[in-house]
Amino acid sequence: MLVLGIETSCDESGVALVDAAGQGRPRLLAHALHSQVKLHEAYGGVVPELASRDHVRRIVPLLRQVLGDAGRTLDQVELVAYTQGPGLAGALLVGAGVAEALGAALQRPTLPVHHLEGHLLSPFLGSPQPRFPFVALLVSGGHTQLMRVHGVGRYELLGETIDDAAGEAFDKSAKLLGLGYPGGPALARLAEQGRDDAVALPRPLLHSGDLDFSFAGLKTAVMTRLRGFGPAPTPTQRADLAACAQAAIVDVLVAKTLRAMKDSGLPQLVVAGGVGANRRLRQQLDAAAARRGFVVHYPPLDLCTDNGAMIAMAAAMRVQAGLAQARRGGSFEVRPRWPLAQG
Repeated sequence: MLVLGIETSCDESGVALVDAAGQGRPRLLAHALHSQVKLHEAYGGVVPELASRDHVRRIVPLLRQVLGDAGRTLDQVELVAYTQGPGLAGALLVGAGVAEALGAALQRPTLPVHHLEGHLLSPFLGSPQPRFPFVALLVSGGHTQLMRVHGVGRYELLGETIDDAAGEAFDKSAKLLGLGYPGGPALARLAEQGRDDAVALPRPLLHSGDLDFSFAGLKTAVMTRLRGFGPAPTPTQRADLAACAQAAIVDVLVAKTLRAMKDSGLPQLVVAGGVGANRRLRQQLDAAAARRGFVVHYPPLDLCTDNGAMIAMAAAMRVQAGLAQARRGGSFEVRPRWPLAQG
């Protein structure tokens, strides 16, 4: 089965083709991605209306590129999958509208996919692939969750953020430091030049005894420390504060994740979402895995952010698991707010 995946939940337009022939793991044939970073850079964050319009411009050229790279034609597509939510309503409608139109024109079924399920299963796009069951850390700009994954479509929430996500903490701290958009990668780059013990910052809920997260107070602490430097902080002070902010976020993520691994007794961890590309987070989790005897799986670096490949993969794995509820024609809807546990 040839599965076409379309992702337009926020500020990346993604299209991919996955081959789900037989009982083996689906295989990525080709994918293409357009990032809207340059478009939103001047505004310091995503402008939803601009994001939606750019998706309209990009999807068809990306589709043509993917078909060409894979050496396939549109009439060979057997299933059209797309992100139904969560995300920006207008952006989601672009991908859903294109996918449903393609399904109707080709007389092929369509399959709405949960964006977080795409991230959760994205390590299956790499090698070696994880095996069920495993613990998953979903960590991105909008979500920070720990889950026990029993199988495709069987997700048990262990803990989540009660306010800001880890990615938001990165982005908001970066904005306070006057860094560009997207803030997370910019803060990580600046942090490489600083000392991570130069400034004392809180580790919220580090010793709470549960697996929930909280990062809103960290942003406030960064702002307070920055003001303490006076109206013109030096490059060294800015770099040190960036390093300390990153260290605080990563320390909490690692501590909670290790607690989840210990409580579950499982030998595998999956880390997915944009923040999963952070070098310090990977280094600390890899070191902990080596000490404690578990294995960590990540998506390929170029597939950590939103992309069509993860949507096509999630759809293909749902089909193989007998969980696909494909649609044929009729009305459709998007779900800007959609907890993964709701299915």
